[in-house]
Amino acid sequence: MKKIKVLLADDQAILADGIKSVLAAYEEIEVVGIARDGFEAIALTESCAPDVVLMDIRMPNMNGVIATQEIKRRMPAVKVVILTTFDDSDYILNAINNGASGYLLKDTSSSALVDAVKNAYAGDTILPAKIARRIADAARMVTSDREIKLKRAFSLSDRETEIALMIYEGFTNKQVAAALKLTDGTARNYISTIYVKLGAAGRTDAVEKMRDTITG
Repeated sequence: MKKIKVLLADDQAILADGIKSVLAAYEEIEVVGIARDGFEAIALTESCAPDVVLMDIRMPNMNGVIATQEIKRRMPAVKVVILTTFDDSDYILNAINNGASGYLLKDTSSSALVDAVKNAYAGDTILPAKIARRIADAARMVTSDREIKLKRAFSLSDRETEIALMIYEGFTNKQVAAALKLTDGTARNYISTIYVKLGAAGRTDAVEKMRDTITG
């Protein structure tokens, strides 16, 4: 059986050691290293080739968001799950928009942590309900001016406008689905309809058309 190789990145030794002990109890998981800051996380990811990195956000020298971005740039196949005590939407959006596969709080249960490692390895997006609600709330925190401009310009429904603005803010299809509790297929259908209404050839074109409309 192939073990899932996990790298921990956390400057708080007692927490990192505790997480390592939890994961070590599962024979299908192997902890291959512990990084104390973002620089070490990048270096150990290159040398240890983990499948999943559990990344703290607030670390000295280089924070977890920047380290995540750099790891995904160099080694895009590596899955990064943010594991932190902070649950404000800015951190959530920054981490996920910089390539993280998901976001977990450090008060999560041992079983949920292990499930998150397995699910991230399998390619899933890890967003607990509490976190998904915050992302959805953040996505809704847009000015009515933006909403009105998009609705008038492209005859979008309320839901289509909400999703269009999420696309504009950089959400992927999976992140839209997770945040709004939609199936991946339903999210794709909404996004396809939005592209048609915008007359857009794809995501980049859609974002450009929305930017022109919002800022024009």
